[in-house]
Amino acid sequence: MTDLREDLVTLVDEEGQEHSFMVLDILMVNEQEYAILVPADEGMVDADEEEQEAVIFRIVENDDEQTLLVVEDDDEWQAVAAAWEEQAGIDDEEDEDDEL
Repeated sequence: MTDLREDLVTLVDEEGQEHSFMVLDILMVNEQEYAILVPADEGMVDADEEEQEAVIFRIVENDDEQTLLVVEDDDEWQAVAAAWEEQAGIDDEEDEDDEL
């Protein structure tokens, strides 16, 4: 797997197929690190939708290797989504302040 600090990562699914994702953000929630990714593969992108749905992955570190696990628990997903939306809102306000 590529370094998560880059804008584009390639993940391999359980069937061995590679999928490219754009990294929107990496954030810490409840002492756990998460990656917010959006599919970049043409086959995974719905052309009819204006906005693509982000996928939330929990970052698990074993030795020197990072593994991404899809967050399937509804409560955990909601907590990370809320934290990301709050952080994004703060960033928008800071951008507006910079323009003044």
